[in-house]
Amino acid sequence: MNAPLSVSKSLVLDAQNNPIAIPPMPDYNGRILAYTATGAVIVAGLVENAFPSWMVWLLVGAIIWPHVVYYLTRRTFLRHSIRIRQKMLLFDCVVGGAFVGLIGLIATPSIAVVLMLMFSCLIVGGIRQWFYGFVLMATAAALGVSISGVADSLESSLLLGSAAMLATGLYICVTAFYAHQQARALMMAKTQIQNQREQSIALSHKLSKYLSPQVWQSIFTGERDVRLETQRKKLVIFFSDIKGFTELSEEMEPEALTELLNHYFNEMSEVALKYGGTIDKFVGDSIMIFFGDPTSRGQREDASACVSMAIDMRKHMKIMRQKWRSQGIKTPLEIRMGISTGYTTVGNFGAENRMDYTIIGKEVNLASRLESLAEPGEILVSYETFSLIKDRIMCRDKGEITVKGFGRPVPIYEVVDFRRDLGPNRSFLEHEHNGFAMYMDSDKINEAERKSILSALEDAADRLRQEDQ
Repeated sequence: MNAPLSVSKSLVLDAQNNPIAIPPMPDYNGRILAYTATGAVIVAGLVENAFPSWMVWLLVGAIIWPHVVYYLTRRTFLRHSIRIRQKMLLFDCVVGGAFVGLIGLIATPSIAVVLMLMFSCLIVGGIRQWFYGFVLMATAAALGVSISGVADSLESSLLLGSAAMLATGLYICVTAFYAHQQARALMMAKTQIQNQREQSIALSHKLSKYLSPQVWQSIFTGERDVRLETQRKKLVIFFSDIKGFTELSEEMEPEALTELLNHYFNEMSEVALKYGGTIDKFVGDSIMIFFGDPTSRGQREDASACVSMAIDMRKHMKIMRQKWRSQGIKTPLEIRMGISTGYTTVGNFGAENRMDYTIIGKEVNLASRLESLAEPGEILVSYETFSLIKDRIMCRDKGEITVKGFGRPVPIYEVVDFRRDLGPNRSFLEHEHNGFAMYMDSDKINEAERKSILSALEDAADRLRQEDQ
């Protein structure tokens, strides 16, 4: 009269939410084993005349009851009951407790039944199931004792004690075997899930290279659905290209040109991400970036971040140009940029099976037009952008232009520099001539680098003085 080895089937999902087969501990076979073990104890007790003869009916019940339980929990309306198998285990505790009480608390068979019941409760439902099972078993045992009384001798015969211990040992060993099998299967499933998770992470990182980090992050965190949808937002749009790139492409081999272009894109992308820009696309030598989506810090901060990025790119281009010259590239490559601010349509465009996260609208066309009008090294911005940044960044009026889609001429401005970096207290210094190029940002130079730079400048100055004499 005991519990099954398990009361529920384990369900584990892999990284793709596919079920992984975990062999359950069989409740049907477990209940048969438990009641068979109890039946063996009853047989031994009847042979030794330790139990009253009417208990032969308990032997019949021990043989039939597991099959009845299986039918009730699998073939009738009870199969829909919540935690039905846990409830049947508690009923087994009542039956087992009543059996212990009816045999008068004879020590060895009573201990055997209690061990099997408590062991099953711990495996199936932990401490809580064990507690409920113990209370029900003790209550049923007390009722059984009140009916039949305590046996004259609590000691059992050798046959009865041996049968009880062997039956209990067999049940516990088989239960432990199934528990070990299930634990092993769970460990294998855990390893499989971990491997699939690592593969998914590696794959997602590879796929993230095709999306802006902000868009990728919003998709993989569940903030944004991958479906065809758009919305209207006020964004800051940035365009840039390289002046002189067409001439350079005619001089260089395709492999070397590709390496140079990828280096340029990599450096500029790092600058864009530093300021929080969403990189839309690379087209030829052009870059399209926007601020304000998927996240925004407010129109003023978005505009300031975009123009700050453009100024940093312009400075960074000087450093790259020096490096390219040292590699034998003499064509003076310079960046030109255009920035506009206004309402655009942003979201997923395309087809259900192939879409692109981008923006469209007349402000996009304006930014592209400003970039094409800019001189090498120049940053042109629209009036709305200028109105958002003018308190932090010095700009110069460049007049008006006519742009398709705008009913009136559009005022434009040239970005000079941060107001804090103008005048004698500026942190950067640049100077460029044939055979000489220098760019210095004193805020980024530490003490050790400062001494090395001073030494190099002194050596250069001494050489120039010697050549003048």
